[in-house]
Amino acid sequence: MGVTSIDKDFEALTLTLVADFDASTDKVWELWADPRKLERWWGPPTHPATMVDHDLTPGGRVFYYMTGPEGEKFHGLWQFLAVDPPKSLEFVDAFANADGEIDDALPPYIAHLELTASDGGTRMELRASFDTREQMDQLLGIQMDVGMQQAMSQIDALLAA
Repeated sequence: MGVTSIDKDFEALTLTLVADFDASTDKVWELWADPRKLERWWGPPTHPATMVDHDLTPGGRVFYYMTGPEGEKFHGLWQFLAVDPPKSLEFVDAFANADGEIDDALPPYIAHLELTASDGGTRMELRASFDTREQMDQLLGIQMDVGMQQAMSQIDALLAA
């Protein structure tokens, strides 16, 4: 199963990834809620993630870094606006510096995750909403959509384990 669609809506300023999994919503939720499980799929396979802080509560945050093939580190930060287990998350997703502060070199965006029961499994929809077309173009220019698809494509094997 896995990723079934990626939609770039330039008028609505959104990027939406839809994936279907042969697992319960509780099991798919655990992939977000458990930092050790999140490390096993977040980020492209060539850039494994390490979760430094993981507080999945409204007002909480996740601070992480991905390590590239040459050992370079790329930091990220999620600041949670809403958390409704095991159904949804809403958070500001931003690039960060090594100290866990937002790095303004690339724009943040709002991410909304929705998990719904579907055909005996779970449909996961992850939508990124941008403030401007320029911000959307900038993140698509660094292949954000490709990285998201590569990350999500690792989930089926993790759920099967």
